[in-house]
Amino acid sequence: MSAKAIREQTGKELLGRFVSHGIVSKFAVVTENTKWDALTVEHPWLLTEKLVVKPDQLIKRRGKLGLIKVNATLGEVKTWLSTRLGANVTVGKATGKLNNFIIEPFVPHTADEEFYVAIFAHRHGDTILFHHEGGVDIGDVDAKAVKYDVPVFGSISVDDIKTKLVHLAPANKQDNLANFIASLFEVYTNLYFTYLEINPLVVTKDKIFILDLAAKLDATADFLCKAKWGEIDFPPPFGREAMPEEAYIADLDAKSGASLKLTILNRKGRIWTMVAGGGASVIYSDTICDLGGAEELANYGEYSGAPSEQQTYEYAKTLLNLMTSEDKHPKGKVLLIGGGIANFTNVAATFKGIVRALHQFAGKLREHNVSIFVRRAGPNYQEGLRIMREEGSRLGVPIHVFGPETHMTAIVGMALGTRSVPAEPEKMETTANFLLDASGKGLKVPNGRQQEDSLPEAAKPAAADVQPAAASAAEPSGGGQAEAGYRPIFTNKSKALIWGMQSRAVQSMLDFDYCCRRSEPSVSAMVYPFSGDHKQKFYWGHKEILIPLYKNLEDGIRKHPEADIMISFASLRSAYDSTMDVLKFPQIRTIAIIAEGIPEAKTRELIKTADEKGVTIIGPATVGGVKPGCFKIGNTGGMLDNILSSKLYRPGR
Repeated sequence: MSAKAIREQTGKELLGRFVSHGIVSKFAVVTENTKWDALTVEHPWLLTEKLVVKPDQLIKRRGKLGLIKVNATLGEVKTWLSTRLGANVTVGKATGKLNNFIIEPFVPHTADEEFYVAIFAHRHGDTILFHHEGGVDIGDVDAKAVKYDVPVFGSISVDDIKTKLVHLAPANKQDNLANFIASLFEVYTNLYFTYLEINPLVVTKDKIFILDLAAKLDATADFLCKAKWGEIDFPPPFGREAMPEEAYIADLDAKSGASLKLTILNRKGRIWTMVAGGGASVIYSDTICDLGGAEELANYGEYSGAPSEQQTYEYAKTLLNLMTSEDKHPKGKVLLIGGGIANFTNVAATFKGIVRALHQFAGKLREHNVSIFVRRAGPNYQEGLRIMREEGSRLGVPIHVFGPETHMTAIVGMALGTRSVPAEPEKMETTANFLLDASGKGLKVPNGRQQEDSLPEAAKPAAADVQPAAASAAEPSGGGQAEAGYRPIFTNKSKALIWGMQSRAVQSMLDFDYCCRRSEPSVSAMVYPFSGDHKQKFYWGHKEILIPLYKNLEDGIRKHPEADIMISFASLRSAYDSTMDVLKFPQIRTIAIIAEGIPEAKTRELIKTADEKGVTIIGPATVGGVKPGCFKIGNTGGMLDNILSSKLYRPGR
């Protein structure tokens, strides 16, 4: 998730620096490595003021749990910490180690000086909550608090806050509160907070104090806010310690264009997963839990986005080291190397990286009685599965290997013993080679029943293979009359512009078009601002064709009025600006945004603008989409063999 919780000390430090309506922000941090002499030199107020000390580890309701010491001297704070710092405590069902505390000056105040304020993001904007009675006994905030919704692109004035939010607060504090909340909301927006809660907010005669704070930042906005944020620490939830292996994979992920994620759930668990794809990782984890393996699930994560052989090796090596570093399990351990059908990840290359790691840990895998179950498909999957099978026979480790003929999660049942392991998986006989005739006229319909039956199943023609050429673009592909105002997003006449130098994706779209017997390619042109105008060579069957590439977006749109779809491969840093540029042209009615990692606030702005202009947005962070027999977005659907075996080249009925 892009919204990540931050420590209270981090939130208070950010607000102390950027909230213009002055707040008193003074605190010290204590860990197991803290030297008290050095700390008091850095924060001399510790020696002279009464203090409050509490753990800063994303623990809720610390007061009710007895985890706060108030109105104490430094000596009393040290004594209180001596029995808690480094100790294990249980909060709810989570047990963790207390290793990070925050010390602040004690603020004497009365109950009528306590207030509650929170801001949170949602699809349509942000909501500000305010209640004139704050503190630990506030109760049901949703029922009590006054709410003010700020829409996307909206703003809020001090006068609005005074009349619509803080009007129930004491009259002599309303001006101070209104100015503070206005400044707080500005900082919340500019620093890409997604959640910010202050309870209580103490307002005395001339000062404002944030006594307790909980906050989340949009981690994907790092490239926008790095200079303001500084080095941000996103701590794990209480009860789950940050592990060096997770940090190592996170560092690999940051340095790679691929996606590499790892969360360790239970180091002693017997069920380990190495799953390709974020969606697949959720499906595999859900299936493991459904089959009763939740308590033994050791990790959660993914490798996707076409990682290199070396990157996959580093990921697999880290995972295998974790798997074999704990005690043996009496039932042995299982490793699920799973995934769906890759769009563009080279399965053979990634499996070579995995095999290198398996070879390195072969002895430990045998020692821990590890069984490996593999299910994968996508580009070069046959070679990848072959490599994996051969490695299993050499290692002496049971490796059960399956391809797209097997349901994606079937290996979970096999690994957990709820279904039998087939001796020999059924082979799929699909190939796209028969499509590539030299005439350039598209897919040929075989003449004669005998010839048809000799073809692979995916190649056999169907009555619905081709939509009538005269069909109206406004008519739904399923036939019948279009509803009033209905406009199909894709038809077999749809034309697209491609933003970015994505030759492989364009060729994949052209191959799909050719299989669908489209009369013309679905790609009109490409746009790439870092190259001069020229033409790129592609294949339409065996025939070579040229597709223009433009440096300027306006040129591409003006010269190709038939194109009403934009497929954007812009990076996460440029996707917002380039999409907003595209939205200036009413010709474009659909935009697919492939990039992931666009901040949520920016995504809301894109959606809002697109809705106002009647433009359909697909994404961000989409792999694309397919309308069978009509149109395919980029690399969606993977290899052409998969398109054929899934019969996606045929329109629906």
